[in-house]
Amino acid sequence: MIAFNVLFDISPLVLAYFFLLLPAHAFVRLEADRIPSDQELRPIPEELYNSLDELARVVDVAYCVGSTGLQKPFQCLSHCSDLKGFELVTTWNTGPFLSDSCGYIAVSHSPSPNRIIVAFRGTYSITNTIVDLSAYPQAYVPYNTGHKDGKDEPSCYNCTVHAGFFTSWQNTRSIILDHVAAAREQYPDHELVLVGHSLGGAVAALAGIEMQLRGWEPTVTTFGEPKVGNRAFADFLGKIFRLDETSAWRFRRVTHVYDPVPLLPLEEWGYAMHAGEIFISKEDLPPSVDDVHFCEGPRDARCISGEGGEMSLAVALHATASLAVDVKSQAGRADAESTEQQNIPDGHISQAPLHMQEGAMKHRGLFDLPRQLIPSRYHLWELLFSHRDYFWRVGLCVPSRDRAGKGWWTSDL
Repeated sequence: MIAFNVLFDISPLVLAYFFLLLPAHAFVRLEADRIPSDQELRPIPEELYNSLDELARVVDVAYCVGSTGLQKPFQCLSHCSDLKGFELVTTWNTGPFLSDSCGYIAVSHSPSPNRIIVAFRGTYSITNTIVDLSAYPQAYVPYNTGHKDGKDEPSCYNCTVHAGFFTSWQNTRSIILDHVAAAREQYPDHELVLVGHSLGGAVAALAGIEMQLRGWEPTVTTFGEPKVGNRAFADFLGKIFRLDETSAWRFRRVTHVYDPVPLLPLEEWGYAMHAGEIFISKEDLPPSVDDVHFCEGPRDARCISGEGGEMSLAVALHATASLAVDVKSQAGRADAESTEQQNIPDGHISQAPLHMQEGAMKHRGLFDLPRQLIPSRYHLWELLFSHRDYFWRVGLCVPSRDRAGKGWWTSDL
């Protein structure tokens, strides 16, 4: 259970303070920008399915960096032996803080496709995830890449991005760009591929934009990517990667039916999804090719934004936070006063102490819900696993051949 605690460092108060401070009206939003449709989603081809399956293993290897290790030529406790023809170029790990970045650069040769691969690791800590996802947005201006093709570089007007994600990219930008530039010179016929999971997907998005503006034409794949910036930024990303076209996408944002992270941070905090979504509709591992579909536009109601929506997610997170705070408060009073701990009524979400709500939430009724009305997809314990269930259980870096990582932590639960 030690490894489980390292991966999922849950602090109830961290959850509570960020979701209790949201006003009630923040959870009521318009749905006008979503794409409702009664038509069936377009399935992905088997070739793309196989590529995504491999890339899930590629990004899982990134979790070995800074933990059990990734060594040359390409050795680790994760899926390194499955990835034939891979050659490690370098790894990076900028530190354990909220603005850290971690991952590796590799080159793949036959029998694998010829590629220069940059893999961005996600977070090990759910507490860090919640804190990161609550960070304020900052103005975003694309770097002047100096790439000249006879056209003016596109501008991102009124764009903002998540401050933590942007700092993560800044902290590792020079390392990655220098190595990728050298690899492109050495292997001019190799495709440039970026892949990231969770918060690493957000950093991969920012890296992909800069490389695209440099004319490097990367293919970017993210799993469980949170929202990176505001609507102007999302539109800018879609424009430069030409995600409104029907041709093969070079930015694939893979989401999962039970994963809440792509719905965060909330729109009320100034964030929006971008186009390029590929949706896994099956709950359990492994999905089949029939369970994975293309989505239309940035908000397709048949995909992740339609699976309960942000309001249900926000209510569930707020309720979980309220319950945690109330339990902790009652336990503290019992210890201090040596009296019997007050019980939380069965079947209802207990409200947080009044002094925590003052000035933060004027309308209590929205959250005074029977617990059974909160969709099961948003039960916190299940979400911890669903955020990692992308073709394989990502984020383990353990010698397990099982897709779901069985035989490791799941046997101890």
